[in-house]
Amino acid sequence: MQLQITKSKNAESFYIIKSYRDKQSGKTTSKVVEKLGTRAELEAKLGKGVDVVAWGKQRAKELTAKEKESRHKVMVGYDPTRQLERGRRRVFCGGYLFLQSIYFELGLSAIAHDIQERSNFSYDLDAILSRLIYGRILHPSSKVATYEFSKGLLEAPSFEAHQVYRALEVLHRENDFIQAALYKNSAKVVERKTKILYFDCTNFYFEIEEDDEFRRYGASKQHQPLPLVQMGLFMDSEGMPLAFSMDNGAKNEQLTLRPLEEKILEDFELSEFVVVTDAGLSSTANRRFNSRNARQFITTQSIKKLKAHLKSWALDEGGWSLGGADGLFNLNEVRAEIEKAGKGSLIRKALFDKTFYKSRRIKEKDAATGEDFEQTLIVTFSFKYEAYQASIRQDQIDRAIKAIASSSSRLDKKNQNDYRRFVKKAAHTKHGEACEHTTFSIDEEVIANEALFDGYYGLCTSLDGDDVEGICKVSARRWEIEECFRIMKTELKARPAYLSREERIRAHFLTCFIALLVYRILEKKLGGTFTVSQILDTLKAMDFEEVKGEGYRPLYERSEITDALHEVFGFQTDFEIITNRDMKKIFKKTKQR
Repeated sequence: MQLQITKSKNAESFYIIKSYRDKQSGKTTSKVVEKLGTRAELEAKLGKGVDVVAWGKQRAKELTAKEKESRHKVMVGYDPTRQLERGRRRVFCGGYLFLQSIYFELGLSAIAHDIQERSNFSYDLDAILSRLIYGRILHPSSKVATYEFSKGLLEAPSFEAHQVYRALEVLHRENDFIQAALYKNSAKVVERKTKILYFDCTNFYFEIEEDDEFRRYGASKQHQPLPLVQMGLFMDSEGMPLAFSMDNGAKNEQLTLRPLEEKILEDFELSEFVVVTDAGLSSTANRRFNSRNARQFITTQSIKKLKAHLKSWALDEGGWSLGGADGLFNLNEVRAEIEKAGKGSLIRKALFDKTFYKSRRIKEKDAATGEDFEQTLIVTFSFKYEAYQASIRQDQIDRAIKAIASSSSRLDKKNQNDYRRFVKKAAHTKHGEACEHTTFSIDEEVIANEALFDGYYGLCTSLDGDDVEGICKVSARRWEIEECFRIMKTELKARPAYLSREERIRAHFLTCFIALLVYRILEKKLGGTFTVSQILDTLKAMDFEEVKGEGYRPLYERSEITDALHEVFGFQTDFEIITNRDMKKIFKKTKQR
């Protein structure tokens, strides 16, 4: 700070001014910190013998010292007659700072700089990649909208909008390198438990009129009759995304597992693990592939699709085991005991919620090689699960009855889980005569066939089956990879992707994958005590108002989550004002490995 003296025709005025760099223009300017008064006023106040200029310089030194010690109170003057500057942004997003800390911890900045050093382009890949990640989490939208969003961050972007699209092509080219490097770096940030890996597939639809080589028509998870792309995802047993791949929407999802797994074996240097999948990915080829060397598999098994003798064994009421109990149980006898005991009894509580199981080693011939292939078939049964499935089906039957009665619904459209599967269509009378109108009724046979399998659940594994309960617990955690897809689709809004070139679409999903990993690590650091919406809503609301020449004033509400964020990441933004000097320290803190 320094003393400024302005002279007019009738007076000489003294001010303390402070120089600072304007955030938007980048030019150095100044602001008045304190108006001392005119020479006449100061002489009257201080006495005629006092050197007013020397006193003013001393006052400037005192204010400078107080500012350095961060003990002074910031006094901001507002003029009710002065208009806002046109085109000047006053509020900035600061929630990204916590994401930026993870971004640098993961070495993503170093990865981007490594790619840039061996490539022939001049734009800042690190700046673009980081903003694509922050934008995907805090403001998921098109690439142009993400660029505009990045202008509202506390640190302005150092690139142009058109360079984002060029960067996408580079990211696509370096996809394998980025995934491998990211896995190795992430192991230094969070524990990566890779002895058990979960794999699943999902797809994303595109609202376009015609398909192309990449966006192809296929079986949509969301039942959309539109061209699709398909994502295969590996997740470790800590719920952290491990690796992903993209394929065209028409490809059989069973064929997506092995190529991605081979990349993990080679690039990630992993060799011993158990792959857990659902039934849709459990082809014989995939099972055999994961029965070699030190790899194993656990996959769900449809009991309905078992061979007749195995289905008969699975549904047999006898021969069931119960963890912690000796001997074998008969389900009919257990059911009778539960009904006799009545609700609220200790016997009911002890048996109704329990999971019974049986297992056997089975041998099949591989159709492709003709070789024998052994695996363990595990079947579980729960009375609680049986009641749940029966309740869900009854609700669907009630909907079907209502639809038939109203005749207002299209009853000839149905899929595997649609209530209309219980509707039977008839085009003739009881005597075989032709009907003028089609009639609909409840299909009791379909209901009875489905009820046979209530409460049962099947698994197949290459493990020997000694620890059935442990195998079931491992399989039960498949919901976490489904949650990863839900977060990617719902919170991160991976679609719609406003892109048409294949390499750019693939790069877009790479940024979605990285954003998912960054978010999952943030969730882990916070101890898993807050929901997705609580965390993201808090980050999105962490805005700051720029106080010219002084710093930034937080506009958000301090809460349990903001306190947790500050404690975990080691910096605070919840003071009444953050000076420019302190904000620079925060920027530096978030960019440390």
